[in-house]
Amino acid sequence: MTGRTIRVSDVLGPVTALGPGRRLGVWVQGCPLACPGCMSRHTWDPRGGREVEVERLAEAWRRALADGYDGLTVSGGEPLEQPAALADLLAAADRERRAAGRTDADLLVYTGREDDEIAGSPRARAALDLADAVITGRYRAGEPTRLVWRGSANQRLVPRTPLGRLRYEPHLRREADRPELQVRVTDTEVRVIGVPRPGELGSLERELASRGVTFRENTWRP
Repeated sequence: MTGRTIRVSDVLGPVTALGPGRRLGVWVQGCPLACPGCMSRHTWDPRGGREVEVERLAEAWRRALADGYDGLTVSGGEPLEQPAALADLLAAADRERRAAGRTDADLLVYTGREDDEIAGSPRARAALDLADAVITGRYRAGEPTRLVWRGSANQRLVPRTPLGRLRYEPHLRREADRPELQVRVTDTEVRVIGVPRPGELGSLERELASRGVTFRENTWRP
């Protein structure tokens, strides 16, 4: 390892709404794409979040594997804004799963970059070299979808390895039959994890308000 750091917004587990099974979620910080309607505006500012050593994330992944987690999901923010750090993170994750005898644990990356943008960028291709599957494409609020783990109909789920094909090909056209969101409530904040359908965040706000929980600010409105 090179001692590289990666700027992240959050690290949470278990995550069950961004890929199959129980997963460690890493949200990188910084996104220039600024898709209208994005629920994670707090991850846009490249100066936000915090710098974390890739090795620290590898340690978290090692513990997750020992706890029986099924995979790692890297989202954001835009992971390909930090391609070298992303490559290091996936290399560390691959090293840890091999050392633990957990080569069944997959690595999934979300990116707003389109397939042709990735194909035309050697740095992006290298960064994603060890990803078992990638979800690609800008979020388009006007193109809703019920396809699992995708926010809009243009986004593509692309298996890239034998493990990725085994784990993700059954879900390429699978539609969710119910909302697939995780909600975590603390004394100071409500965290929503997953890919909401149109109107779900507003419904959540109204439901929480009926229980006396109101927001001073949220991450899905300017």
